[in-house]
Amino acid sequence: MTSYALKKQQLYLVLSGIFLVNALLAEIIGVKIFSADRLMGLPGNLTAGVLIWPVVFVTTDIINEYFGKAGVLRISYLTVVLILFAFGVIYLTTKLPPAEFWLDVNKTDDQGQPFNIDFAYQSIFRQGLGIIIGSIVAFGVGQVLDATIFAAIRKATGGRYVWLRATGSTLISQLVDSFVVLYVAFYVFGNWTMDQVLSVANTNYWYKFAAAILLTPVLYLAHYLIDMYLGKEETSELLQEAAADISV
Repeated sequence: MTSYALKKQQLYLVLSGIFLVNALLAEIIGVKIFSADRLMGLPGNLTAGVLIWPVVFVTTDIINEYFGKAGVLRISYLTVVLILFAFGVIYLTTKLPPAEFWLDVNKTDDQGQPFNIDFAYQSIFRQGLGIIIGSIVAFGVGQVLDATIFAAIRKATGGRYVWLRATGSTLISQLVDSFVVLYVAFYVFGNWTMDQVLSVANTNYWYKFAAAILLTPVLYLAHYLIDMYLGKEETSELLQEAAADISV
């Protein structure tokens, strides 16, 4: 294997690892809804998953830039499979009978109030079929949209304006993702009203919108570091492959 091929393989592996871990974490912690007002003094509520979701879409754009639409979809499909696997394993653990001593040593909370730790565990991790379906559908649709729009903007601009294709693809794909996941998970399969879905989805989206704009310098920094790592000629070759969707 040539030095260029090895570096390319290592780069894809590192970026894919960052993408996969953060996407999986975002899906798992997304069950918690927190108050943006109490945390940041901003109106509305957010799902905990949005806190690290910007890492996912920045990594998506970097993978797309260097490995093309095919590179993004490859790791996205793998991530969907692994998210399903993770949810399956977590669900099975909620079915395990709790040890009596575990229940006994955790039978009260810090204020001395009665506490059932097994019920709490199940409440947190047994997210339900609706949330799993909503997460997978939204993630899959969002990633396909992001990769497709990114490639279309790159082609239309002749490979110029990195910020435009990165930000544009993210803003459109996350608009769909933000609403689909909550609609399917909490309205179709859950007990939320449409107003609650729209309220949280709207706050989630504007957080992602702001993050996409604010993280633009990070995208350029990542480009600089990757270009330094690969070298000028190798970077040019990889970008040409990505534009032609033949990379990886």
